[in-house]
Amino acid sequence: MMTHTLLLYCLVFLLPTESCRALCQAASKNKEKVSARPHGVCDGVCVDNSRCTQPCPPDTQGNMGFSCRQKKWHMITDTCRTLTAFNIFEADLYSVRPFGGLVEVDQYARKSETITEMLMQKCPRDFSCVIRKIQQSPRIPGNIAVIVQILHNISTALLTDVDEAKMRSYSIMANHILNSKSISNWTFIPDRNSSCVLLHSINSFARKLFINKHPIDISDVFIHTMGTIISRDNTGKNFTFSMRMNDTSNEITGRVLISRDELQKVPSPTQIVSIAFPTLGAILEASLLENVTVNGLVLSVILPKELKRISLIFEKISKSEERKTQCVGWHSLESRWDQQACQMLQENSQQAVCKCRPSELFTSFSILMSRHTLESPILIYITYIGLGISVCSLILCLSIEALVWGQVTKTEITYLRHVCITNVAATLLMADVWFIVASFLSGPMTHHNGCVAATFFVHFFYLCVFFWMLAKALLILYGILMVFHTLPKSVLVASLFSVGYGCPLVIAVVTVAVTEPGKGYLRPEACWLNWDMTKALLAFVVPALAIVVVNLITVTLVIVKTQQAATGSSMFQEVRAIVRISKNIATLTPLLGLTWGFGIATVINDRSLASHVIFSLLNALQGFFILVFGTILDPKIREALKVRVTSAKRISRISENLSSDFSGHPTKGPS
Repeated sequence: MMTHTLLLYCLVFLLPTESCRALCQAASKNKEKVSARPHGVCDGVCVDNSRCTQPCPPDTQGNMGFSCRQKKWHMITDTCRTLTAFNIFEADLYSVRPFGGLVEVDQYARKSETITEMLMQKCPRDFSCVIRKIQQSPRIPGNIAVIVQILHNISTALLTDVDEAKMRSYSIMANHILNSKSISNWTFIPDRNSSCVLLHSINSFARKLFINKHPIDISDVFIHTMGTIISRDNTGKNFTFSMRMNDTSNEITGRVLISRDELQKVPSPTQIVSIAFPTLGAILEASLLENVTVNGLVLSVILPKELKRISLIFEKISKSEERKTQCVGWHSLESRWDQQACQMLQENSQQAVCKCRPSELFTSFSILMSRHTLESPILIYITYIGLGISVCSLILCLSIEALVWGQVTKTEITYLRHVCITNVAATLLMADVWFIVASFLSGPMTHHNGCVAATFFVHFFYLCVFFWMLAKALLILYGILMVFHTLPKSVLVASLFSVGYGCPLVIAVVTVAVTEPGKGYLRPEACWLNWDMTKALLAFVVPALAIVVVNLITVTLVIVKTQQAATGSSMFQEVRAIVRISKNIATLTPLLGLTWGFGIATVINDRSLASHVIFSLLNALQGFFILVFGTILDPKIREALKVRVTSAKRISRISENLSSDFSGHPTKGPS
């Protein structure tokens, strides 16, 4: 059952990263030897979303909760435990009477004392009376929860005077449940915050550690604690950790660096402690079901409050260059990784250097690996070459519209149509220009205020593009559906501008006003809307996709109307109708932004280079498509251009004749 549980966790809770995959594989190969459990079977019929509970196997206490998904029972909670107040201690809780009889000393039941209180009474010096039983206990979810609670209670009960012996025992207990074999079992603990409680408890306990004269170095497989005394005289201090990620010999390193300038802020000799965890990142991800992946050691630092800046060097678990890295700190109150606690100083495929700000809120730090992103050179070339072509095409499109405006806007419908096309071209041109500006401002050392401004304008103008496309679609629907009802031209123009510029302005302003005060407007690595913290990107994605859907419906109605007009006609007329439908689709697809619908394919399969290439190509060249299908292929614009060219030639010829007349050549008079 443990093997199936681990595999279920890897599949259901989406941990397809190198680190967690390796840990899950190690866990499945070295499963805990516990008594057999029910194989996901509950009494009664399995109906989707129904739940049930089953008692734990013999010799364990608690129960297991199951949920029915796709006609099969899947375990969701597990409180089965073997550790209790009666068996966790080395000495039996039974004493011998002088005359041979046994009497039960049920202190746990009679005096309502906790395991921790009994521990403090029986072995307060080094907690040794529970170490062996904890190490021998199976790492099942119920036992993990019990040990987490013990560690939490110990860190709360001891106010001061934590010596090296206590720290060693505490580390041994924590090491048992930090084992890579236990990662999947954290998923089934009912209290999802158990891993957060563990991290907070370890940091709190280490904060009370007293270092005498000699440095402390307590090394277990899955937790490594180092501590020393520092003063202003030190030239600098660093802790270097090298730890295995699983049962193999593969190791990754992490370093904590404190500069000499920072040490000058320490008023007197004081102590610093650092703790490294190779598996805690995966455990936090598993228990909280977070959609992020820790890509290095988790490093905790206990520093004097005067130290405000430290440098951390993380070796990457996954050294893939296709994924971006974020330096983060663990927000102890909100139980999440926070990008505002650290700043990326340097990064390559092997490691990341972070500058972090320790505080009461931020004690633990690491690096996150973003979702799989394709950064193929092909995509970069397509994007920037396409943008260059698009910008030139849009400038040419606006120039042509300016030349022929008087000739092609004589009727109300043509005037409104060209208002839409002109504004789509103008806003797309501004969006492309600001996109290029934002790309130059993006990077590890981002100028924040400039990046905020660039992101705002990129967001605003791209929204304007979509809303003007919506305005054009609404104008088409108005022409199709409102045959016998017309509105004044001034009302229609005001409505178009309200939709085209008013709605985007409201969305863009509200987005920056809500997210920027909490520094959640920008992505840490680029000048674009944040996703991981505030989901600000939804302020672009939701309106854009909604407009694409509306415009797709509009194109469908146009096709239906065209087909109806050809119904019952001759073969020749039907062929002409098919050609007309094809032209409508080709013209309306770029003008209504339907090419953005290909973005759905990149979301469904974000690893497909082909879908990314198609999406990038279609949208980088959107300005070119608008020039071709919205301007050049318009017969009225071509006719107007021909008239302008003809008149220009005529004017040029007249001016040449006039200039020749007044060039000084004498005319031949009478003799």
